[in-house]
Amino acid sequence: MDLVKFESFYYRYKGNEEYALKNINLKIEDNKFILLCGETGSGKTSLIRCMNGLIPQFYSGFYKGKVEVCGKNTTEAPIANLSTEVGIVFQNPENQLIAMNVEHEIAFGLENLGVPSKEISKRIKESASLTEIEHILDKAPFELSGGEQQRVAIASILVLEPKILILDEPTALLDPYMAKKIINLLQEIRIEKKITILISEHRLDLILPFTEQLILIKRGSIIEHGSRERVINGDNFQNLRLNIPVIYSIFNKLKKENLYRKNIPSSIPEAIKSLKL
Repeated sequence: MDLVKFESFYYRYKGNEEYALKNINLKIEDNKFILLCGETGSGKTSLIRCMNGLIPQFYSGFYKGKVEVCGKNTTEAPIANLSTEVGIVFQNPENQLIAMNVEHEIAFGLENLGVPSKEISKRIKESASLTEIEHILDKAPFELSGGEQQRVAIASILVLEPKILILDEPTALLDPYMAKKIINLLQEIRIEKKITILISEHRLDLILPFTEQLILIKRGSIIEHGSRERVINGDNFQNLRLNIPVIYSIFNKLKKENLYRKNIPSSIPEAIKSLKL
């Protein structure tokens, strides 16, 4: 099933002459772990904003083409309705935390949708357990660390039971230890909830081993979308100016020197297994 479908979609922000997104044709399927890659300013955040109707309903500009989320046209369906299908966690989670304590923060979306109180309590408990924040439910969001705020933001989206969870640079403000914990958490959520997770991320060394598919975007256009193995072994990935993982750089160099002929591994365990075969 296609959760999100772009058909010949173009978009430019009001006041800009150049298009931020150009001729986007893209399908995102159910139950996938997807990495969105591109250089700074390539259009990653704009693409994400299209997936829950923020573009064009909130960010004014000129567009043509069509975007559908679970069969709903994003120019017609209210953003509130789309939010139950697509949940987005932005780069700085503090910007989307508004309540006086964590429990109220998680409940906020459900209360606005008119969900019964017993169901709200049940979902809060499940979401807090999955994100391991039961011990901070009575704390104010501004008292929390960056990693805890990220977990609260994720929990506040998960209670809405979306079919796709999108994160825009989720580790940008975190140290390496907390960044790895967040990525591991997302993998656990994907397995537990069987939802699609799409991440825009520069720390490819952390996220690449978990990825099933990659979407490469350059200057507002999708230049490739496919399995991890196919994309990282292709020319497009190599030619983009990305924060390439060390393991990729090593094996890519070996391939160029004809010292290695298999697919480039995405993690150290994969590399060890490949060299043993």
